[in-house]
Amino acid sequence: MATLLHIDSSVFPAAGSSSRAVTEAFRAAWQEQHPEGTVIYRDLSADPVPHLTADAHTAGFADPADHTPEQSAAFTARLRLIEEFEGADAVLIGAPMYNFTIPSTLKAWLDNVILFGRTAGETPSAKGTPITVVASRGGSYAPGTPREGFEYVQNYLRAVFADSMGLDLDFIVPELTMAPHNPAMTELIPLFESSREQALQAADTKAKSLAERLAA
Repeated sequence: MATLLHIDSSVFPAAGSSSRAVTEAFRAAWQEQHPEGTVIYRDLSADPVPHLTADAHTAGFADPADHTPEQSAAFTARLRLIEEFEGADAVLIGAPMYNFTIPSTLKAWLDNVILFGRTAGETPSAKGTPITVVASRGGSYAPGTPREGFEYVQNYLRAVFADSMGLDLDFIVPELTMAPHNPAMTELIPLFESSREQALQAADTKAKSLAERLAA
């Protein structure tokens, strides 16, 4: 029985969030294909995890027997997130672009989960785990576009998830999500609608394929 770890980080509710709409489509398809599976859900906007502290950081590189009470308490909370991540057979993350990068709540989760010598480094503990990131954005930052150089979501998460943590990374990128709300982008609405439809279809297809593979 496979476990999906589903994390959302959009500050907007489902009705107003492109990343949430696509992760929900992925999750629904996953559960349809694999109803006996388990879904662990974290909404980092509604229930943010603590930012990494000095105690939580230093405890990760110290012998537990030498932990101060403060280090022990901080690392226990961090370890809970790490073990939850390690226990997942697949990971789904909604990562909208805010000010050219990921939400601070998602960065806080990453800072807790990334532990060199365990989840990251030469022999990462979750190596090979499939992870799907829904990287929505208000405009377009694709290669060849004027703002290509401002793309710090996919570039950063590829370095973290694929290069450092050894995960099997896949992106779904709904773009131009501000087109229906920004009069200056009105002519781009058809492209937004096409991108959204492609993202929803990709979520459905990828989730069903992954659930089927993991359930086999």
